Amino acid sequence: MGWQRFSGPLVGASMTLASLACSGDDPSTSSSSALGDAAITVGSFDFAESVVLAEVYSQALEAAGYDVVRAFALGPREFVGPALLNGLIELVPEYAGTAVDFVTLGAAEMSDEAETTHDQLVSALEGAEVTVLDAAPAENTNAFVVTNATSTEHELDELSDLAALAGELTFGGPPECVSRRLCLVGLNDVYDVRFGERLTLDAGGALTRQALRSGHVDVALMFSTDPAIGTDGLVELVDDRGWQPAENVTPLLRTEVVDRWGEEVTDVIDEVSSHLTSEAVRRLSADADGALGGPAVAAAADDWLRSEGLV
Repeated sequence: MGWQRFSGPLVGASMTLASLACSGDDPSTSSSSALGDAAITVGSFDFAESVVLAEVYSQALEAAGYDVVRAFALGPREFVGPALLNGLIELVPEYAGTAVDFVTLGAAEMSDEAETTHDQLVSALEGAEVTVLDAAPAENTNAFVVTNATSTEHELDELSDLAALAGELTFGGPPECVSRRLCLVGLNDVYDVRFGERLTLDAGGALTRQALRSGHVDVALMFSTDPAIGTDGLVELVDDRGWQPAENVTPLLRTEVVDRWGEEVTDVIDEVSSHLTSEAVRRLSADADGALGGPAVAAAADDWLRSEGLV
């Protein structure tokens, strides 16, 4: 079974960004970016954790007196990255290692050290109108997951264990996984793992969990902070060769926003980041219940911010 590609999320994202590009307080102002208004446009990727993190930062900014425009669930990094670099969105909670890999087109030497990866990201974005803010303690790496039953049946504990039988297994993941160095490309290169079949799913969401439990896929890409791992019959295979880089949550902010509001705005964002642990992200994801927006996401973000004394 080959990859089943689809374009739905990108079509919706294009329409959202087109509307942002035309927005602004002054209707006579023509701008190709969201920077023509007095609001901070917060974007996210098209998976649930990214959305709830974007909502957390949005609510914190609003509590501090800033106007916020939400542009959530825009699509994968191949869409969101250029949107940020071109000023169509102004703040994105990123994941440091994958961001480095994306910005450098795979040329960077990956590191599992948070400080090193942060420095790499700063260097990679030098010359761009983007400021790399403080990294959060929270880290979310790509996780290759099987069920307890599959792990027991095939004696799968580490990614290295996959090489001998991957040709008999079906892998499930988002469409961009096939070309990512930190997904199937790297799995092939680092572990010599080549699956017999591949099925296109969502980005570590409900569809992926359902496909694993029903046996439609044997191995799936999820995220290490997913509350289902370890508690819902799902097991993460150990990255025994240290392939995945540090993936600390790291907000990227358009430099024009910093120039306009100064340290006051970056202090708000950095303070939120300082409270975000991996366990906090798991809690937020669980409370948001996989939603890509709406009341559950808003309530999860509000509850967490209040519990931390941030609003």
